[in-house]
Amino acid sequence: MIENFLIIKYIGKDDKLGLRINKEFFIHDFEKKKNNNEQLVLEIMKFLKSHSAKLDHNFSIIVNQGPGSFSGLRISLAIAKGLKISKKIKLFGYKETDLKQFNQENIENLLNKNLIEKKLIKPIYLS
Repeated sequence: MIENFLIIKYIGKDDKLGLRINKEFFIHDFEKKKNNNEQLVLEIMKFLKSHSAKLDHNFSIIVNQGPGSFSGLRISLAIAKGLKISKKIKLFGYKETDLKQFNQENIENLLNKNLIEKKLIKPIYLS
C-alpha cells in the first residue's frame, strides 16, 4: 500500500500537485499565469520542503500519463523519473480519465482500485 506520496497532474490545464505525508493531505494549485514548464521542478521542491517530506524508498510519486499537453507530460515524467533514480523512490502513473476530481478521496479511490501503473512508457498526448 502506498502511504506517503506526491501526485503530479501537469497536463496543461487545472494543474495541481498533491502530497500525502503522515496521513495528512495537501494540494498545491498552480497559478494560471505562472504555469511555466521551466518552473515545475522548483515548485515541486518548494512544495515538498514546505511540508517536510522525506524522499526515500518508502515514498512514491504518482504522475499523470495523459491525455494532456506534450511538454507538460514530458516534463512531469522526466522530473518524476529523475527523483526515482536519485532518491530510490517508487514511481507510478495514472490516466487523467481515471481521476475525475483531484482531491484526497478520489486519489485514494484511484489507489484502492489499483488504477495506477508501474509502466510509464505510454504517455497519451493531445494533438
